[in-house]
Parts: sequence; C-alpha cells; structure tokens
Amino acid sequence: MMKARILLVAALFAASTSALAASGNATAGKKKAATCAACHSSPNAEGVSPSPEFPNLAGQYPDYLETALRHYQNGKRKNPIMAAQVQKLSHKDILDLSAYFASLKGLSVKH
Repeated sequence: MMKARILLVAALFAASTSALAASGNATAGKKKAATCAACHSSPNAEGVSPSPEFPNLAGQYPDYLETALRHYQNGKRKNPIMAAQVQKLSHKDILDLSAYFASLKGLSVKH
C-alpha cells in the first residue's frame, strides 16, 4: 500500500513538472509576436484580426495554438503564408507565442 502511494505521488509530481516545463512565457511571446500582428492584430486589440480572412488568436487555448503552429510547420495544415512564418520557430518560440495569445482577452459574445 505504501509503495503504491509513493508511486502515485511520484507520478503526480512528474506530471506537474512536465506541465510547468511545457508552458511558455507570455512576456517573451509578446516580443516575438510582431510578425503575427500584420494579420492577427488590429489597431485596437492585440490578437484580434482586422479581417475575417485571418483568425483571431486572442483568448485561444495555448495547447490549440501550439498544435496549430506545429501542424503548419510539419505540413499537416496547408497554408503557404503560415508555413513560411513558422518555418524557423523553435519549440520555445511556439510555447511563448501560444502563451502570449492565450493571455489576451478574446472577443466576447453578446447574449
């Protein structure tokens, strides 16, 4: 019984450590997001697209953003503009950009 508890605590600790290690830095992401702003930010709201042709990134879940960027890098998502933009992003760059856009206030829906 004690051995099972120790293993459970070790597993929980490992999971929480890897989750923390996998998170990005929103402040660093903001500095890296200048190129993204051309399509994904408007003069009045960072991360909110000025055009319906480009998605809003503000308020999206960080894991969604990270996955989307990785899929543009590896070709699972097809868009020549995005493929070129993300080509040289490192793993840390993607985490930071994802954290930054996730930290922004997204659009709200009126009820």
